[in-house]
Amino acid sequence: MKKSLIAFGAALACLGTAQAQSNVQLSGLVDMYAGSVKMAGAERTSQLGSGGLTTSWWGMSGTEDLGNGLKVGFALGAFFRADTGTPGRTNVDNFFARDANVSLSGGFGTLKLGRSMAPNFLPTIAFNPFGDSFTVSPLVLHANMSFAPAANSTAVDTGWSNQITYSTPNLNGFQANLHYAFGEQAGDSGANNIGANLTYRSGALALTAFYEQADILGTPSTPLYVEGSKNENWMLGGSYDFGAAKLYATYGESEKEVASAQTLDQKTYSLGLDVPVTKAGTLKLAAAQSDRDYSVLMDNKRTTVTLGYDHFLSKRTDVYTAVMYDKLSFDGASNQSGTSAVIGLRHRF
Repeated sequence: MKKSLIAFGAALACLGTAQAQSNVQLSGLVDMYAGSVKMAGAERTSQLGSGGLTTSWWGMSGTEDLGNGLKVGFALGAFFRADTGTPGRTNVDNFFARDANVSLSGGFGTLKLGRSMAPNFLPTIAFNPFGDSFTVSPLVLHANMSFAPAANSTAVDTGWSNQITYSTPNLNGFQANLHYAFGEQAGDSGANNIGANLTYRSGALALTAFYEQADILGTPSTPLYVEGSKNENWMLGGSYDFGAAKLYATYGESEKEVASAQTLDQKTYSLGLDVPVTKAGTLKLAAAQSDRDYSVLMDNKRTTVTLGYDHFLSKRTDVYTAVMYDKLSFDGASNQSGTSAVIGLRHRF
């Protein structure tokens, strides 16, 4: 009996050590909103939608301590549309379109293999007051959503597949991410995506920059390789927190092949403002303007402005409301406009 108790105690000790060295977490976010949406040039839609401020997602992640300062980690993340329970942001999304990767980290930084964020994503969402909203953030909409006539500055997507990412450690406020995504096109080793982003933070000041060039276009599930195409995108951004208000500003340019023998040059400016009005709530104002020069279609200018309020009920739950105005101006043609209003609830788990 004594030997059995000793063995049982040793097993518990080993179990405790294993638990201290590794962990797996289930996490995610559900964001739902109701409202009336009308973009310039589109019909008005009354909707109960998913992802008003953040795209709904769930996932698993974990790390294991290998000792000597090394850790291995993994992340599996899937988007979903909470209004219908449908997987993915769209019907063509891969199941784990948010994350599907394994990583090794230590004093050298982090090396990640698999699907993860594209170079454009973090700088874009961190330098506008509406974060990663694909519904009401002017900067995110101008960078990632295809308006009519179809155009967006992001070369491919907010995430890249078949990717190697190296992240440097924090060096006195500087941190960089280097991205290389294999095109996996038979007989063409040059079909790939490359990019990098850089962030500097010091007290109230934050600065960012990114550059990306892509050969692989389309959605994650329906990639398109356009031989000889040139799809480049870059942006500079900054923010400063005065305490009473936080200011944001960005400027970026892109050159993109949107169809066979058709190109789009786009310049996008954005400004933003975050004003704390209560201990739990902030007033948000953002504007973005894109000047678009098409090789074939009519040139146009799009301006989008959003005013909103976000109030936290707890650390994990907030309610929000926003009103957005969108205007599309064509050279030598009549203008189009639309106004949207939404109210939503967001919960993290």
